Amino acid sequence: MSSSTEKIEIIRLQGDTCETLEDEVTVEKPFTIHVNDEEFITLLCSGEGVEYLMVGFLASEGLIGSMEDIVSVRIEHEDGRGYINVPEGALTKKKAHGKRTLTSGCGKGTVFYDVLDSLTAKPLTSFFKIDSDRILELSKRFNDESVVFKTTGGVHACALCDEREMLLFHEDIGRHNALDKVIGNALQNNLEIEGKWLLTSGRISSEILIKAAKQGIAMIVSRSAPTKLAIELAEQMNVTVVGFARGKRMNIYSGAERVSCPGAE
Repeated sequence: MSSSTEKIEIIRLQGDTCETLEDEVTVEKPFTIHVNDEEFITLLCSGEGVEYLMVGFLASEGLIGSMEDIVSVRIEHEDGRGYINVPEGALTKKKAHGKRTLTSGCGKGTVFYDVLDSLTAKPLTSFFKIDSDRILELSKRFNDESVVFKTTGGVHACALCDEREMLLFHEDIGRHNALDKVIGNALQNNLEIEGKWLLTSGRISSEILIKAAKQGIAMIVSRSAPTKLAIELAEQMNVTVVGFARGKRMNIYSGAERVSCPGAE
């Protein structure tokens, strides 16, 4: 049992039977981020990978640019608190106290972007070509890696991939958190994010699309669906969006030139 799950006693009714047994459920905890010793935001998340979550959240929201903007990081696991120090001026007032947008994600998360501003963002210039069969193969491996989901059914997952393999994988109760953990993990390990692509278990919404595109992620693949706004933003920002990647099928909603399909010329 990982620290992101706990066993509890439940009563299960199935058909004409009723039994008491032990089940494993997902842990949900508040995690408060402090920037330069001032409380910044509280996220609801799973118990693992909170340092990656803190770094990734600040990076994906554009509040820090790289690990060079960080002086120190400290995590107090028992208290559910993280402390990150940055140089004066690295965290501008406009970014730190700008407009917050209530997301459509799990836990009603908060992000600091303006959708209208994102419509004028520069399109991504990175280009690669990946075979559709490879996408489906990595999607299957992605599902196999989702151990906590298989155990509890209560988390989302996210993975960073290149044209050949899955590079990083994280699970969390929120799909935004899972993406932030991947971003934070990549930054802390000096792994280049730009030009890579993303696998996610949840729907591809506008905030997920923007969060990924800000890091230069050129393709997002999900076993779920994208929203109309996410597709519109993807077309504006030159991001490939693939949904319903399950078994031997997928839907390509934008940026089809990055996917090599069987029988295509």
